[in-house]
Amino acid sequence: MTLTALHDLVADGKVDHDPTPGQVDGAAGFVAFFNEMRAAFPDLHVEVEVEHLVADDDNVAFAYTLTGTHDGPVQGHGTTGKPFAVRGVQISKFDENATLVERWGDTDEAGIMSQLGLA
Repeated sequence: MTLTALHDLVADGKVDHDPTPGQVDGAAGFVAFFNEMRAAFPDLHVEVEVEHLVADDDNVAFAYTLTGTHDGPVQGHGTTGKPFAVRGVQISKFDENATLVERWGDTDEAGIMSQLGLA
């Protein structure tokens, strides 16, 4: 999926309970976030743990492992070249058109910064 495809999957009025600092609402916020992450961690990989995926008619919740190597600036820090691996959880609510309307989530951001030697 391309980042521009997010515009079709994320509602403009999406409620994000855990946005990154400065993240704008809707698809534009996700696109900007993922562009920054891809620039900082070109090998960024999300491994969804299917055995920890739960869904009902409106919601999907899953655990994942996020990995990458710090090869570009992030949050005002220069490149370290160090790898990281952290865990996270996301819960997403969808409307009748399968469009994301609400999101909760947590990624071990402190773990990333610590593993990169930036905390």
